[in-house]
This record gives sequence, structure tokens and C-alpha cells, in this order.
Amino acid sequence: MADQGRAYVGIGGWTYEPWRDNFYPKGLAHARELEYASRQLTAIEINGTFYSTQKRETWAKWAGAVPDGFVFSVKASRFCTNRRVLAEAGESIGKFLGQGLAELGSGLGPILWQFAATKRFDPADFGAFLKLLPSEQEGVKLRHALEVRHESFVCPEFVGLARDHGCAIVFAHDDVHPMIADLTAPFVYARLQQSRSDVPTGYPDRELDRWASVARDWMAGKAPADLPYAAPPPETAAGRDVFVFFIAGAKERNPDAARALIRRLS
Repeated sequence: MADQGRAYVGIGGWTYEPWRDNFYPKGLAHARELEYASRQLTAIEINGTFYSTQKRETWAKWAGAVPDGFVFSVKASRFCTNRRVLAEAGESIGKFLGQGLAELGSGLGPILWQFAATKRFDPADFGAFLKLLPSEQEGVKLRHALEVRHESFVCPEFVGLARDHGCAIVFAHDDVHPMIADLTAPFVYARLQQSRSDVPTGYPDRELDRWASVARDWMAGKAPADLPYAAPPPETAAGRDVFVFFIAGAKERNPDAARALIRRLS
């Protein structure tokens, strides 16, 4: 078995008004929020890129604000994924990746490709889309995570496609969309979306303990026994880097949920 992977834990974005009451120090300049958040957490998922393009100078600024070892995952543009024919997304994918993501350098984590809940699994079209995803951009290695949200994707054929292309299937823990925990890439990407406002850390201790145990299994190359799978496990197990983001739910609690999980994994 390969060496155990590393865990990166964080939240979605860093600009949210309620965090200025319970996460950021009182009086902290808004311009320094990323600097502060990146020293409390180990990763942040950039979501605004789903809706708009950023300037290259902005990507470089973000890279300069965070410490070594911190990573950003980046949510891909909706123009790449919210389309009838995914095989025709090449131009949009190129535009999205070429906007300046490479300025993050070693701080660039996985690219999150999120598909509409109405998007059904079409093996030929989805396979053609995966062939459009490059392995690098301007010399920076790319990793791809697929968040699918229609029941038709819960099948061995989709898992096989993801494995063939080295893409991770996002494990999205919510109560609306299907959960697929199959391991399909050299890393794991999880989005935990059920934090609660009546719990200071978003999740009770017992649930955070469970997610810490799940993350340790993933880091060691194991498939946790109590998660839902769509296909048999891979033949070989290897340590994997693990990216866990607390997203949605009681958003005001997510920074403390992330810090609580980091403490358990440190």
C-alpha cells in the first residue's frame, strides 16, 4: 500500500457576512479575510467561478495571500456543465481553465465539475466530455472531481468511466441527491452539506468523529464500509489525498465544523 494521503479540510468561499460575527476576529479588514481563513483551515472551495470569470491578477493575488500547503479547489463554470450536449463543451472548458487558475501553482486543488440535478447519465456523451478534460494547464497538474446529481449515475458504468479517466466522483452528503462513495481517482472529494444551526460546530461530536474515521479510511486507501457504492471496489488500494468541504446547511457553522474536523485529523 502506498503512503497515507493528506487531508485538506475547509469551506466554500471566504466572504460571508455572518462569519464576521462568529469566525473572523472583530474589526478584521474584509481584504484580509482570505489571509485569516487560510491560516485556520487547510482548503477553500472557490464557488464564484461557477458564475463568472476572474482576472489573472486576481488568481495571483489569492495565491499570494495564503500559506504554503494551503489549497484551493475551483468550481468550474456553469457554461461547461449546464448544457444539453456535454461533448460540445470544449471551447467553454478551455476558456474556463485559461482564465488564470495556473497562477495558483501548487495551491491548485481539484477542479469541481458540478452537473445539474436534471442531467441524466448518457455514457457516450459523458465519456466524450471526460476526454475533453486536460491533465495540465500551463504546466500545472489538474485533478478533476465530478459532482453528479441524478439517480441515473448510480451505476457501475459511470463508476468505470470515472476510473478510466482518473476523475473522482464527489461524495455529496445531503438529503436530496444520490450519494456515490466509489473510489475512482488518486484523491477523494467530499462535500458535507448537513450542518445545523443549533450545534456550535455544525455537527455533533459523534458525527464529526464518524467523518474523521471515514477520512482516515480514505487517506489509507480504504473504502469505508458504511457508505453507498454503485460498483465493486478497485482491485488495489492506495493512500489518497482527501478534500473535505463543509458546504451549505447552516453555513454560519461551517468554519467551526471544518476546524473541529481538522483537530480530529491532526
